[in-house]
Amino acid sequence: MPSTAPFGSLSNAVAAPLARRNVHYGWVVAGVTFLTMLVTAGAVGAPGVLILPLQKEFGWDTATISSALAVRFVLFGLMGPFAAQLMNRYGPRRIVLLALFLIVGGLLTSLFMSQVWQLVMLWGVVVGIGTGLTALVLGATIATRWFSRSRGLVVGLLTASSATGQLIVLPLLAALTEHLGWRAALLVICGLLLTAGLAVTALMRDRPEEMGLAPYGETALAPTSPAPPAMAGSALGALREASRTGVFWVLFATFFICGASTNGLIQTHFIPLCADYGIGPVQGASVLAAMGVFDFIGTVASGWLSDRYDNRWLLFWYYGLRGLSLMFLPFSDFSFVGLSVFAAFYGLDWIATVPPTVRLTAARFGREKANLVFGWVFAGHQLGAASIAYGAGLSRTALSSYLPAFFAAGALCILAAILVMTLSRPGDRRDVSPAALPARG
Repeated sequence: MPSTAPFGSLSNAVAAPLARRNVHYGWVVAGVTFLTMLVTAGAVGAPGVLILPLQKEFGWDTATISSALAVRFVLFGLMGPFAAQLMNRYGPRRIVLLALFLIVGGLLTSLFMSQVWQLVMLWGVVVGIGTGLTALVLGATIATRWFSRSRGLVVGLLTASSATGQLIVLPLLAALTEHLGWRAALLVICGLLLTAGLAVTALMRDRPEEMGLAPYGETALAPTSPAPPAMAGSALGALREASRTGVFWVLFATFFICGASTNGLIQTHFIPLCADYGIGPVQGASVLAAMGVFDFIGTVASGWLSDRYDNRWLLFWYYGLRGLSLMFLPFSDFSFVGLSVFAAFYGLDWIATVPPTVRLTAARFGREKANLVFGWVFAGHQLGAASIAYGAGLSRTALSSYLPAFFAAGALCILAAILVMTLSRPGDRRDVSPAALPARG
């Protein structure tokens, strides 16, 4: 049935000419989601640029600042399964707008902070919860609701937007911070977030049925779903069920390592690491931006590959090659050539692990529970990010070097490559409890 939301007429006005050209409105929703995830991911990555300015202005050491970022990573991850259930119950549009309100409020208030506890509360708690509501679970929800055909492509694109947004925004923030100060950089982020909020308000819809459409690739309207159970009961119930299986713990452990070797280490500490070798924040952020370009290519390609090849072997190579690249970085001499090789090699693998992990989760636990179970697996990702975000900062403070953290992350990636091969083949479900098996059809 057509949308009755306040901006429904605008949605219908956009949908009508698209329909005449055989363009499904789901692509508009995917585009708005892409923008939202890209901008909020930029907010997640911003502290990596701001560690050094905060040290200079307030005298806080790296370990102290990293503790606030660790809190943010933990909440960012733990919100995943609850965000999935909130979206199932209230719709993605309302939850995304709530998330954007929280992030903007936290960032604007932090312009006036002067104490460490304020940093932890605003950047850790408020921004952590807000960004957690728009994490990878949002992309999975939109792709599942709006797309039957090309779903894998949409998951790959939205996943790439999340990681790439953290990287391509950083050079802009670094330049603003260098010339105008860190507060000006945060104001720009807030402006981008408000722009995304306007797009969500005007164009995002929760389900294709609101537009009188079937999901892309289908002809029949989806039946009305019954109201979902209580949020906490559904999310925790999915965890209880999944935790009885070995496959869940392998996916949780390998995604813990994934988070430790990406968001927690490179996203948070790469720019300060470069500063230790005489490379300025803008140049360091530019290397991250180059990684973002390669990441977009690698993640979309990974989505394509995950539809065609054994996902276990894909993860084996992704984790193994990432581990080797992290171990290579300290020997690159941080020259232009060395950093370029690292940016390409590591960037292709930045978040290419997500599509195979999502597919393995769906294959083992079923489509109905996939987003909730993946939410808990993603929580493992962010716990890993939090651990090394703090651990690397502690290493820099106590040992005056980040290098032990990079070697440790590389070794963990090699371990993840070995762990993922302990999974049985996707068609062999002996390691999944009967209750967790997906329904056929």
